[in-house]
Amino acid sequence: MTDVHSKVIRSYNMSRIKGQNTKPEIIVRKYLFSHGFRYRINVKALPGKPDIVLSKYKTVIFINGCFWHGHENCKFYVLPKTRTEWWKQKIGRNRERDVDVREKLRHIGWRTMVIWECQLKGRNKDKILDTIVSALNQAFIEQYKIVPKKYSIYKNSNVVAEEDLPYQILKNG
Repeated sequence: MTDVHSKVIRSYNMSRIKGQNTKPEIIVRKYLFSHGFRYRINVKALPGKPDIVLSKYKTVIFINGCFWHGHENCKFYVLPKTRTEWWKQKIGRNRERDVDVREKLRHIGWRTMVIWECQLKGRNKDKILDTIVSALNQAFIEQYKIVPKKYSIYKNSNVVAEEDLPYQILKNG
């Protein structure tokens, strides 16, 4: 099947496709920032140059386009009718690279999250964004081993908000 656009128009269309600062990335970044998370974007020092890097949480987030990363069973992932074999190979290489990058990051101690473009559309968007925040909070708790202290409310117990430490007498001079 031949392409419906001329080579010049197809080339122009393809040149307009952004690799960074896409709408799904900006949605996630604005949400995280508004909830107090601070991050870096597209860090070249890490494998795969992740879209969002939260160093404090030792977590990276990849926001994948459904077409470019081959999101199975998604209405946004439809192989083009022209050069189908070439597109299968290209998207297959993208998937292999995604798996390899996530393995490398996990090997050096980073948590990884993958958010698909279709998850940020429609009614599920808020639920997905809340899930990201919950996962980051859980990662923080696990990383720093924060265990809440248990206090008793019974009459015969000593309830204090700080640990019992002996008083020290300071000497003058």
